[in-house]
Amino acid sequence: MSQKNFIRVCRSANARFAISCMMLALCSVALAQQGKTGPAKTDLTGRYDGTAKNKAEDVITVTLDLTDKEGALSGTIHSSHGDFTITGGTHKGDDVTIEFDAGSPGTLSLHTTEDKLVGTWNAGDDGGSLDLKKAAAAPEPGAKGKS
Repeated sequence: MSQKNFIRVCRSANARFAISCMMLALCSVALAQQGKTGPAKTDLTGRYDGTAKNKAEDVITVTLDLTDKEGALSGTIHSSHGDFTITGGTHKGDDVTIEFDAGSPGTLSLHTTEDKLVGTWNAGDDGGSLDLKKAAAAPEPGAKGKS
């Protein structure tokens, strides 16, 4: 084999090796990214206690019993002004919108921060701020404390 042919064969082999390495690297990156669709959604299911203020700056006690089933929200809002059924809502990232029936449509526009829901509410011609903290989970029935 002549020296020119040998160099040509080596270059061809090096090119094929380089292409194989690049393909392997791209496949590795693709596999590493598979299943990564962004941060996992936090399940908001639970009881939240706190206060709201209305336009008159009255402090309203609020308990929110919330069920989050795959992003579909349901439950009940209990307040010192009455109980209201949650009729729908969405949970996208840290933003939460809850719709409820207060005789007229009402909305909670919230943002999740650690174990809190903070934002605003409106129903009819009233509205204001809202600050709720997730309550500790109740112990399961029949569970015994450790001694």
